[in-house]
Amino acid sequence: MLSSVHWHYHRGRWLLPAALCLALVGAAAAAPDPPEREVTNALTAAQEAYDAAKARYATNAPDNATAWHFACACFDRADLASTGAGRAAAAREGIEVCRRLLRQAPDLAAAHYYLAMNLGQLAQTKTLGALSLVKEMEREWAAARALDPHFDFAGPDRNLGLLYRDAPGSPLSVGSRLKAAQHLQQAVDLNPDYPENYLNLIETHLKFNQWEEAAAEDQKLRASLPAARKKLSGPHWRFAWEDWDMRQRNVLARLRSHPWKRGGRPPPPLDD
Repeated sequence: MLSSVHWHYHRGRWLLPAALCLALVGAAAAAPDPPEREVTNALTAAQEAYDAAKARYATNAPDNATAWHFACACFDRADLASTGAGRAAAAREGIEVCRRLLRQAPDLAAAHYYLAMNLGQLAQTKTLGALSLVKEMEREWAAARALDPHFDFAGPDRNLGLLYRDAPGSPLSVGSRLKAAQHLQQAVDLNPDYPENYLNLIETHLKFNQWEEAAAEDQKLRASLPAARKKLSGPHWRFAWEDWDMRQRNVLARLRSHPWKRGGRPPPPLDD
């Protein structure tokens, strides 16, 4: 069965609702939007995965793995929805599946994890009503982390880090630079062979103008890529690698444009 990461095209960052983003004017630099053709291809793949997962769930709903894989497919379908209504409908479907699953398997990390993921999609369609969803997302990812910190390539720490990074701070919401750094670093420590973890950490350093830290982590990422490309290979990883390669080039462009001082050196080109 496919893991969630195979079809994700959300570029590793939560897009919080406008009402929560008032404190995020200086948000992290994002990679350019993917070409329309690539988005269309990703949507087709996500729709096919969603349809297949829904069909399996319809005939085998009591099976835990079948249920959480369907919740994962709901998230991916919501992530690529072209309208807020479509995003909300797919997210609510995933949320319902996870709540039902947690009643029969309260200690299943995947159920807590995908509940939070789908809550995040629903939050994108809300304004001030998203505040309560953010707290629930935090709680569910923390529960998943306690049960299985390696799930989805250290997904609980990865998503907690992004949530703490991008949400406004107290008293409006849960944002915290310290917690963001701790969780994003923990994701790298747990699963350093997953490029998304390094990219999130590097982009966060850049967001906070921590140039030397970003350059150091970029070197580690680049050293890990040959093994990662062998391990995470095949057609189902295509969209992920297109995204990661685009983001790494964006990172490198920012690092090379920085006026390096104190004897520091900019990173070498990608093909060095």
